[in-house]
Amino acid sequence: MPDTLSAIRVLLVDDHQVVRRGLRTFLEVQDDIEVVGEAADGAEGVAQARALDPDVVLMDLKMPGVDGIEALRTLKEEGSRARILIVTSFTEHRTMVPALRAGAAGYVYKDVDPEALAGAIRSVHAGHVLLQPELAEALLADDGPRPPQGRGGTLTEREREVLGHISDGRSNREIARTLHLSEKTVKTHVSNILMKLDLADRTQAALWAVRHGETR
Repeated sequence: MPDTLSAIRVLLVDDHQVVRRGLRTFLEVQDDIEVVGEAADGAEGVAQARALDPDVVLMDLKMPGVDGIEALRTLKEEGSRARILIVTSFTEHRTMVPALRAGAAGYVYKDVDPEALAGAIRSVHAGHVLLQPELAEALLADDGPRPPQGRGGTLTEREREVLGHISDGRSNREIARTLHLSEKTVKTHVSNILMKLDLADRTQAALWAVRHGETR
């Protein structure tokens, strides 16, 4: 049984009961993960997230009524602290790009190895961004709206350095250790980056870095 005082609190949002049952069955045997609730659609998922305040939400994309992207956007607009990990059967990049732009911390496929799923949950909870190389390539080729190219010029050299580490999926703690800075200083740099680039979160910052060649 997980230690409920330190366990990662997970909410499952998927319209297929068999999928939720399978996810719960596996995750409940993890020592550091606790499934705190389930939802069968996006609207219920938003309501459950408000009530339960999970650390991580495993969110399906395609659901009746309110889909995963709309639910994700609602949670981000409300300032939810939950990290959203998309769990999907869709492999087309054009399906993933809107989810990442809406603030998802990454995605895994429904046929993911169970241990890899647990690792992904731990990773996004720690502040990582799960941005796979092939999706980064799709983002670069995407024809959707792009932020103005010039905004990156307002970043300091240190902020550019921090942004590069964000694009690698590193947490504030890891960046602080690598750059020999305090975690508080790194947090300030991240806040400045988001403000200067007019971005909502570090996931969008990672995508911005990939699109504008600010990766390390």
